[in-house]
Parts: sequence; C-alpha cells; structure tokens
Amino acid sequence: MTKVHNFNAGPCVLPKPAIESVIEAIRDFDNTGIGLLEISHRTPGWERIMKETEELWRELLHIPDNYDVLFLGGGASTQFFTVPANLLCKKAAYLQTGVWAKKAVKEAKFYGDVEVVASSEDKNYTYIPKGYSIPTDADYFHITTNNTIYGTEIKTDMDCPVNLVADMSSDIMSRPVDVSKYALIYGGAQKNVGPAGVTFVIVRRDVLGKVDRPLQTMVDYRTHIGKEAKDKSMFNTPPVFAIFVMHETLKWVKSLGGVEQMHKINTEKANTLYNEIDRNKMFVGTAVKEDRSIMNICWVMAPGYENKQDDFMAFAKGKGMIGIKGHRSVGGFRASLYNACPLESVQALVACMQEFEKQNA
Repeated sequence: MTKVHNFNAGPCVLPKPAIESVIEAIRDFDNTGIGLLEISHRTPGWERIMKETEELWRELLHIPDNYDVLFLGGGASTQFFTVPANLLCKKAAYLQTGVWAKKAVKEAKFYGDVEVVASSEDKNYTYIPKGYSIPTDADYFHITTNNTIYGTEIKTDMDCPVNLVADMSSDIMSRPVDVSKYALIYGGAQKNVGPAGVTFVIVRRDVLGKVDRPLQTMVDYRTHIGKEAKDKSMFNTPPVFAIFVMHETLKWVKSLGGVEQMHKINTEKANTLYNEIDRNKMFVGTAVKEDRSIMNICWVMAPGYENKQDDFMAFAKGKGMIGIKGHRSVGGFRASLYNACPLESVQALVACMQEFEKQNA
C-alpha cells in the first residue's frame, strides 16, 4: 500500500502520539472506567485537563498573567462578530489580506464603523499590504496573520498604536509570538493545535467591559472567564473531545522543544518545498516571495505547462499525496505544512515533483 502524505488545509494531520493518547482516553479516561466521550465535564479529572491545557498555552507562548485563555465553541467565524461585540465602541480598523479577513470586516460592520486600512484584493491576495497608516482613533486594529487560501503570512509582531487583534487560526504555535503586543488573539484549533470543534481566545482583561451595548450572555467574554478558575470556559459544556486532543497536541509540541524549535522545523519544511518550486521548470509559486507563508505553500503550473495540471494531480495522488489541490480562488496546488506534517512528507512531495519533471518537461 502506498504511504499517504496528508497536506490538507484543515482539518489536517495530527501528531501520532496525540492520536494514540486520544484513542486510549476514548476507551477509558483517567482510569475512571468511563470513556472521554462519556464523562461529565465537572469531574475532577476533566477539571485537571482544562487547567493543564491552559498552563500549556501559557508556557509555550509565554502568555502574561493579565491575559485570560479561553476554549470556546463556534469556530473562528463566530469570533468575527464576538470581537467587535466586545471591543468596538465607535470605529475599528482592519487589514484585508484574504477571504477570511474580508468576512471578519463584514461581521464587524454590524457593530460600528469599519475602516479597511489596506487590501491586497487587487492582486488576488498574493501579497501583504505595506505602508498603510493605522488610525489612532480606532478601538482596535484587526489582522489575519496567515492566509491559508493564498499562502501569505505576517511573520512578525507589529507595534500598533491601538489595541491589536489577530486571527491566528492557521499559524498559532508555529512560531514564537510576543503576546504582550496584542489585545486579543483568536483562532480555530484545526490547523496546528487540534481538531475542529474548539476555538482558542487569548484576551487582555483590561480591554473588556468598555462597550455601552448590552451583550448576549454567550457573546460576552467575561461570561467565559467566570469568577473562579474552575469556571473558566465552563459556562456551558465545553467541547471535551477537541480540548483533550489539544491538550495532547500541546504536550507533543512541548516535547519537541516548544514553539521556538517548532519554528525551526517549520521553516526547514517550507524552504524545502519552496526551493523545489523555484527550481522546477514546470511550477511557479503564486505568493510574493517576501510574504510567503511557512504554513500554506501555493503554486501553479508554469507558463507553457498549464495543460499538465490534471496530469500532475493524478500523478501526485498515485504517489500518496493527499490534499494538495489548490483552493478554487487560486487554482493549482497547495500543501499545508502545519506543525504535525513531517519533513518526510515534504521530501516525498519534492521527489514526486522532480520525477514528474523528468517525465514531462
């Protein structure tokens, strides 16, 4: 049987040690004789997992004490309206670098004025805008750090004159982050830190409670922070399964040497594939080189070889490459090299591209 290499954009590959731990926990969680999918979230064993998961987040990202870490349902798309509900008093500023950023802009407009300070839509989001000005009268400035569809990424933590909010769904835990530069960070787990079903929110406490509007109970971040540590993220039943997979995934990240080491591994993986795309006469990258993502690598057939796209897709599939079809808005191919994607898989994809070139160029 051909070995399968998983490059799906999300849900995506998970660490094997985490999967094995989860399988065992489904059978018997914490030696209770009851499976993970059946336990009450109010059992002492589960309260310990919630506490440990938060501690792992704090340790790996060096999160300051004046921030709360929440694990919620609804996906990052729910945060598109939860963020402005909690933070937008008069005006918010947004950087539009892709479809998800554009959707976040749409939701924010329900709560107040929204200024799009810059957009790369003019070139199908193949670059990160530069040279824009952030309005100092904005309540916050929202960025999407990694754009899964287009393969672009903001790789540094910017200095911002107002509260900085970031959707880090697809690059969280892939590189060190100076959390202190952000008022709020959020994202879906299903790229680097677990399966679909849980959303992380890292929020600085002092930015909450400033809006005049009444907030629905579940929309108010303070509801999920609670009054006691044991209440955090437990106002309603949390997504137990997804959080447990996150717990095991973060333990795996820590075992490799933490986020700093993870970044070195991810950079090597990305460079391995980008070098082949740039070398191979049959392919060409789509994103501007200085803005290339280390998480999502996008490329198309080079001029003159466009008619070989379906042939390469079939060839790659025969070699076990799964999930490399590009998003319909970009076309071509996309390989998502999230944390748990091994270097071995990237090397197999490169060998596949080289073999196809020899046969067809």
